[in-house]
Amino acid sequence: MPTLAADDALAECIVALDRQLFRDFELVIVDNSATGAALNNPALSKTRVITAGRNLGYGGAVNFAARAHDSDYVVALNDDATPEPQWLDSLVAAMDKAPHAGMAASLVKITGTNNVDSAGMLLAPDGSSKQRGHGADAAGFDKTEEVLLPSGSAAIYRRAMLNEVGWFDERFFLYCEDTDLGLRARWAGWTCLFVPHAVVNHRYSHSSGRASRLKAYYVERNRLALIIKTFPLSMLCMAPFHTIARYYWHVIFMLSGKGTAGRFQQQGGSPLDLIWCVIRAHADLARNWTTWRKERTQVFRRAKISESAFRELASRFRISSKEVAAQ
Repeated sequence: MPTLAADDALAECIVALDRQLFRDFELVIVDNSATGAALNNPALSKTRVITAGRNLGYGGAVNFAARAHDSDYVVALNDDATPEPQWLDSLVAAMDKAPHAGMAASLVKITGTNNVDSAGMLLAPDGSSKQRGHGADAAGFDKTEEVLLPSGSAAIYRRAMLNEVGWFDERFFLYCEDTDLGLRARWAGWTCLFVPHAVVNHRYSHSSGRASRLKAYYVERNRLALIIKTFPLSMLCMAPFHTIARYYWHVIFMLSGKGTAGRFQQQGGSPLDLIWCVIRAHADLARNWTTWRKERTQVFRRAKISESAFRELASRFRISSKEVAAQ
């Protein structure tokens, strides 16, 4: 569990983990603050806290903690997420029964409500990813079923899968690293389960804000890297057209004060800020083009499903450009 602030939300999460019905686990907190916020917190004196002395990003911190162990499963959890007592027990039981599943998604609810934050993830044709069921009544998500991939806010991964396809890509630093890992796993033939009894309550975007400049840049930058790495050529060629459609809907929603762009503007951002984020993201893609092309070669070399099978998955768990902008 990576943490920056090591605040009351983290303390609440630790209390919830102490109440888990499943007991055979070790909690490792990674202090990403670079200032010792967690290391120097007296409330964490009985909890294992490690640090690399710098901010590793979310995926980098999970990798840093998990690679030092040999457990069958690795569980990633946000420090602003509070799991219910049956959470770990439900995840482990589901994975034990499904050896073909390399990962599983929790039912993540928005704290203080019975509304879904995520019940797995959906993929847009331009590589944007959004939470499945976000904002819907959680009562409608009551059966174990296949989903595309889990939200990294509360997910379990099979170590055998991680060793095969690679761990979180630490260059992503923040956002989309869970989508990148999930799609690489899908290419390698692993599946993903949604486990409805694995319930977590999440303070959505507690650390970085729902529509900050930081988030806008990293989401756009990492989306571009993700499609270069994981999209088959037919989808990759169409992605720019779907991107233009998403930009169009962002403009429409910004004008009406709705959606992601509307919230961005309400929180002090401007249209020029968003344009600058897009320019920076594409500039980063140009600088790292060779690196991402090499990563793409590795992904497709390990592939155990066909391009048509991947396209079918993307279609089955699709979210439109308009829906992305609306969230």
